[in-house]
Amino acid sequence: MTRHYGMDWLRIGAFALLIVYHVGMVFVPWNFHVKSGHVEDWATLPMLATNAWRLTLLFVVSGYASRALLARSGGVGSFFANRCVRLLVPLAFGIAVIVPPQPWVELVTKHGYTGDYLTFWTRDYFRFGPLGGITLPTWNHLWFVVYLWVYTVVLTIGVAVVRGARMQRAFDRIFGGGLVLALPIAWLVFVHAWWFRMVGESQALFGDWIAHVTYFPAFLFGFGLARSEPAMAAIVRWWKLAAIVALLGYASVIAVETHWPGDVAAPRWVYTPYGVAHALEQWGAIVALIGIAEVHWNRDHRLRPMLTEAVFPFYIVHQTIIVLAMYALLRAGLPGWAEFAVILVATTIGCVIFYRLGRAIPLLRPLIGLRGRAPVKAAIP
Repeated sequence: MTRHYGMDWLRIGAFALLIVYHVGMVFVPWNFHVKSGHVEDWATLPMLATNAWRLTLLFVVSGYASRALLARSGGVGSFFANRCVRLLVPLAFGIAVIVPPQPWVELVTKHGYTGDYLTFWTRDYFRFGPLGGITLPTWNHLWFVVYLWVYTVVLTIGVAVVRGARMQRAFDRIFGGGLVLALPIAWLVFVHAWWFRMVGESQALFGDWIAHVTYFPAFLFGFGLARSEPAMAAIVRWWKLAAIVALLGYASVIAVETHWPGDVAAPRWVYTPYGVAHALEQWGAIVALIGIAEVHWNRDHRLRPMLTEAVFPFYIVHQTIIVLAMYALLRAGLPGWAEFAVILVATTIGCVIFYRLGRAIPLLRPLIGLRGRAPVKAAIP
């Protein structure tokens, strides 16, 4: 496989968008660990422009990257061992060290917890039980890593027992035409408008079927796409139509949200057309973005290697910085736009510092999801 720079840029952009989205979570009425005093219903409208597809896109891109990693590995076993180290070690470090400030702030601001952070971390966090309705310890935003590892386990078993060439040919035939847009949309309409009619995700792994029937097929699609010239060619042919489909879906979602704003309950009959609109926006945006990445972004830049390496460390730490920054601003009395700007700048700077320090210290590299440094060969005297 040759490196697809467009998919690298898409991955970088998807994680950057995730950071901005989580900053936005402070200002919308949806549940989050800490809230600004400037929560606004209208802020949900720009959030909904990406809400349908942002996580699904991450799993598509992760599946694509997994195929590239498998191609570079010495075999299925070495691929799986590499993925375990690169996912489970940062996950354990994140749960134990990075995530704990988030539930502490949530307990302090929402449940009247009075202990300081050190008391919380040493006495209450590792209780393996509930506190104030929060089960501790928790993985919070690192649920994505958990799901990605589980999907990798299933993928590894599948690659080991199924003839890959035959499956790839089937993938090429199915998705080498208009079905690359139509078939996933049909599946997502079935999921969101009928099977799990706009059911929310729990992100708790077990029982989170709405997530699994959405994200695991997306992960497998990305895996197949990585070696499918017919499917990529079909995406290039159909991406403009897909963009129109996504915009129509988003417009329909906005129409529902503005007609039944905030806490106004929508009637049950709205759930089915809303689910259809959600599905159209979800897959239409993904096909459009992959098409744009193929046509316009498939070129290298001197910053790409650094940004490609930095996105996972950024992801690991970003939400904790957001929560702590908002907690620090609660009594500052800033207007909402200033809070947003301060949190976004603080999160960006904090992520850069976290990445640069972790990158420079060999013992920290695996903890933040980076490869170990290659050994330096001694010069021949």
